[in-house]
Amino acid sequence: MDASTLERAGLQYDVTGPVATITLHRPDVRNAQTPRMWRALATLGAEIPDDVRVVVVKGSGHSFSAGLDRAMLDPANTSGEESVAGLLALSDAELSATIDDYQRGFTFLRDPRFVSIAAVHGYAIGAGFQLALSCDLRVVADDTQFCMKESALGLVPDLTGTKPLVECVGYARALEICATARMVGAAEAVDIGLAIAAVPVAELDASVADLAGALTAPMAGAVRETKALLQGAADRSLDEQRRLEREAQSRRFRELAALMGA
Repeated sequence: MDASTLERAGLQYDVTGPVATITLHRPDVRNAQTPRMWRALATLGAEIPDDVRVVVVKGSGHSFSAGLDRAMLDPANTSGEESVAGLLALSDAELSATIDDYQRGFTFLRDPRFVSIAAVHGYAIGAGFQLALSCDLRVVADDTQFCMKESALGLVPDLTGTKPLVECVGYARALEICATARMVGAAEAVDIGLAIAAVPVAELDASVADLAGALTAPMAGAVRETKALLQGAADRSLDEQRRLEREAQSRRFRELAALMGA
């Protein structure tokens, strides 16, 4: 995707070695999200090279993302941008298909080819929370505030955040967080399994870089196979998981043997 398209979508993209960094770059509105951004994220996700092993998602300025740009909910918005308010004019089938397109801007982060890390600081609200949840791992600054704001707007989380939230914190806590639309701070996020670490704001980038380095140290195939095994483990029977482990390990043995010239 060319730089001008990324800029119009409020995104920046950089690949350095095995690490790709996607930055939400609308700091003047706390990286509020738009349909244009979601579509660009989906396109960007499809273009990530196979040799990228870690994808970092972060926000510029003082927040990760304040969620949906409220201008997108205004029927009187005349910006010419695709708006969420415009969904009301669609049939049920068209509405579902459009939301499906938006969701693809989040689901690519679950691709087993790489490990995704959300580097979160400041507010991660609504769509921002769901984008962070789409990543495999979350490292948060100590000023982070998560909030699933949708219920306060009479809506539900629909950008693929409900499943990973339940997987992280369990059904009861996920329901409480979503239904009350309350804030979840950095310390609590670590305590309940939403984040793997909370660090001072000034140390966030370095901490994420250290984690990315650790994730790229093992062989790429081993990490990819492990991610694929773990992703669906909770939904599989023990016998099915055992079979998948055997198959993955066979592939690993074959690759190692080929590398050693056996």
